[in-house]
Amino acid sequence: MEPRDTSMLPNKDAKDQTMNEEVNITASEPLQQVEPQTTEVTSEEPPKPAYEPVTKESILAEVKALAEKDAADIASEDLARLKQKFYAIRNEEQRLEKEAFVAAGNAEDAFEPAADESEEAFKTILATIKEKKAEQRAALEAELQQNYERKKAIVDKLVEMSGDADNVNRVFPQVREMQNEFKEIGEVPAPVAAELWKRYQDAVERFYDQLKINKELRDYDFKKNLTEKEALVAEAEKLREEEDVIAAFRKLQSLHDQWRQIGPVPKEVRDEIWGRFKDISAEINKRYQAFFEERKAQERSNEEAKTAICERIEALDFSALGTYAAWDEMTKQIIAAQEDWKKIGYASRKSNNALFARFRETCDKFFAAKAEFFHHMKDVLAKNLERKIALCGRAEALKDSTEWRKTAEELAALQKEWKTIGAVAKKHSDQVWRRFLAACDYFFEQKKKNNSGTRRTERANLEQKREIIDKLKAIDTTATERADAIKAVKDLQAEWQSVGHVPFSEKDAVYEAYRAVCNELYEKLDMSQRGSRMASFENTISEIGNDQNRLYRERERLMRVYEQRRGELQTYENNLGFLNAKSKNGDSMLRDMHRRMQRIKDDIADLEKKIKVIDSKL
Repeated sequence: MEPRDTSMLPNKDAKDQTMNEEVNITASEPLQQVEPQTTEVTSEEPPKPAYEPVTKESILAEVKALAEKDAADIASEDLARLKQKFYAIRNEEQRLEKEAFVAAGNAEDAFEPAADESEEAFKTILATIKEKKAEQRAALEAELQQNYERKKAIVDKLVEMSGDADNVNRVFPQVREMQNEFKEIGEVPAPVAAELWKRYQDAVERFYDQLKINKELRDYDFKKNLTEKEALVAEAEKLREEEDVIAAFRKLQSLHDQWRQIGPVPKEVRDEIWGRFKDISAEINKRYQAFFEERKAQERSNEEAKTAICERIEALDFSALGTYAAWDEMTKQIIAAQEDWKKIGYASRKSNNALFARFRETCDKFFAAKAEFFHHMKDVLAKNLERKIALCGRAEALKDSTEWRKTAEELAALQKEWKTIGAVAKKHSDQVWRRFLAACDYFFEQKKKNNSGTRRTERANLEQKREIIDKLKAIDTTATERADAIKAVKDLQAEWQSVGHVPFSEKDAVYEAYRAVCNELYEKLDMSQRGSRMASFENTISEIGNDQNRLYRERERLMRVYEQRRGELQTYENNLGFLNAKSKNGDSMLRDMHRRMQRIKDDIADLEKKIKVIDSKL
């Protein structure tokens, strides 16, 4: 008789029993997390910036659609998934209802959730489905029991025939028909399947052992069965190279089903061929078990990694962020956490969905708070623009005034108020500033023209400044000691500062000539650090690269400093009109103011260069 050791076979009967078991669906309690019943490893879908809303009504519609199907077409996994979604929404409603109840001053223990019609409807449909599944299961069990009774009758008949040694030749065709009938009958209950199959094999083998028919016919059957079993061994051998462990295991189960359907082989090779098939099965079963153990370990590791990411972003405090830069910096941390999340595979079934919901909740809270901040800042910038436009209107109303002293004071006050107003949107910043500046400049230019009594003095000052420029140009940095050359430059600069105003139409030209020769001397004598500071700034901008947000923030900062320095320069120029150079300390004050104004002008020139560098990047 052929060995029938089933210890190394895949437990098909146990598997069939598991597949036939009905998922216990109880509508009285929310389902725990249920993942699809599959052994294939799938990649988790990354967090999305927006989610399609899932409602109780949409879930109820899906359950109704399932209830209309045949019981065999209703997947337990689908029911578990829909129930998990439904009670996730229902639990959240009850939580919010309870919070409102407690917030109204009620005791938490006194809370009773309100009845929900959709929940009752959901439970009713689940009960209907459960009844359908129960009926299906009962019908299936009845069919399995009927199959068992038919097969048992065949086995009993085979046992009876195998015991009648005198008539085995006569009943041989009937035995072959009974064997075919046995194979055509469907599955039987799992608990008795193995024992029934063993009895059947014993009966068939006893019959063949006692059968005294033509030896060639018997040898032909053995040879055919051996060929079929060798083919199954060859197919099983290929499964050793199958990379998909789960697919290999399932194919092996199918091969074992086919093996059971094939009759006996010659006694001399029975143990050998069965041993080969059993050894291959043991190897594949071992790989299958190791695969699931490894996957469980990986799921535990993934769960720990995802929990760490949740804790990482939950520790971020974004309630006190008050600047664009701070929000942008924390946004980078959130995005980095999302990227890290995408790299991690599934956690265990019981925690994977809960972890993702926890992670998504924190991300949603952050982006909602960020959106609220940007909306608020949009209102602040708009209000600042309204205030600056109002100042422009007031300045334009004063620009044609001939009350020089009074209007100058009023405009100076407007300039101070301008400085107290915060930034506006970049697209309006330059425009509103130029409008305000134009009104102020127009008034002070008219005021200066009115002071025509100083023209002769201004012409003399112009000639004196031109002489200073010529003297600066005459300094030979190659033939003079550096220290002496520096002293000569500083003395001439001090003399320049002591000279009064020049005609307005010549002011810019003579100053440009003065600054040009000074810059040349600074470069030759290495007296200035402005060049190195500018180079350092350009390096900084290069490091920023194409980060538009940082470039815009840097430009806004420079524009604020630029406006501040322009305001300071305008204030000094306004104050010059009120100083009397003939007073006791007037001449000294004038020189000091001119020096300060020159430094401010140099700063403004540097700021303009820096703004141009940024604009070239935008």
